Amino acid sequence: MDSPDLREQERLIFIITLPLSTAIILANLLIIVGIACNRQLHNTPNYFFLSLLVADVCTGFALPFIPRMGLNRTLSFQACLLMHIFPNFLFLSFLFNLVMVHYERYLCIVSPLHYSQFWVHRCFPAALLTVWMPPLLYASLPAFGWNNWSSRNLQNSSSDANITTSSSVEGSCNFSLGEYDDCCSYKQVFTRAFIYVEVYGLLLPAIMCIIGLTGRVLWITRKQVQDICKLHRSVERKEASDHEQQLNVRYAKCVAAVSLIFLVCWVPYIVYLHVSVALFRGTSYSRSTLNIILSCTGIGSMAIIPVILGLANRQYTDPIRKLLAKLRDRWTGLRTSEDATP
Repeated sequence: MDSPDLREQERLIFIITLPLSTAIILANLLIIVGIACNRQLHNTPNYFFLSLLVADVCTGFALPFIPRMGLNRTLSFQACLLMHIFPNFLFLSFLFNLVMVHYERYLCIVSPLHYSQFWVHRCFPAALLTVWMPPLLYASLPAFGWNNWSSRNLQNSSSDANITTSSSVEGSCNFSLGEYDDCCSYKQVFTRAFIYVEVYGLLLPAIMCIIGLTGRVLWITRKQVQDICKLHRSVERKEASDHEQQLNVRYAKCVAAVSLIFLVCWVPYIVYLHVSVALFRGTSYSRSTLNIILSCTGIGSMAIIPVILGLANRQYTDPIRKLLAKLRDRWTGLRTSEDATP
């Protein structure tokens, strides 16, 4: 058998997801503390970002369980639903919060004088519900009957030959007639239509929306840089200046950073989505090492985006930096006093 057994697969998932999950959770908690300690950051835009950080912390806790959704285990129907629905809800809410943060920042840049009049600022509780309730409702649909549990049981109880074949494919469950009800597989919880709607109706459109908003912001920034350069030239009557070159260099760095984030964070997740859909179309499912690595790195790289956005803002990290500076000064003072004593 080409794919590793269940224990080796779970061990590989643990090795990959534990460092990612720990780094994501700790970094988000540090940024949350930085926002909470700075009263100047207690406003609507930062509340949206705080909601994104909370969703990212939840995604960090759920990260070790998301790749395990592709493994077949012996669980009851209720436990199987919980193991698949809850991580899916947390990840969808994270993606919706990420779209809302990009949309809110886009409004601030497009209309800096009137952005407080948009509905996301005037109706903040309603906007917050739109990023948490729809993911919860959609992720809960399998619990209300949109699943393959009963149909798969009927199909696999038709003949002993089919049972033997499915047992050799699934591997980790005992597919005898009396024990098939306890075998938990993601294909039993999620129907093909559910997967297609989630991938091509929710996930990919959300990613394209984020990419479109980011591209529009870069275009507006480029136009503003050109206007500033023209104004600077008209005042000083020179071909170019150091200030213009600094603006162009900063814009180039911004474009390079956005491109790097897209390549590092978004491309692995997009590849993982298409690979998952391609595997779901097959009649038999083989959870190879490459598929596990793609799922762990794809989801983990996407969950790092809020951390990058938070660490890039010095206001979010100033309280932590001040605390670290005080601890360093105190440690240096203690070492100096110890060296001075005879």
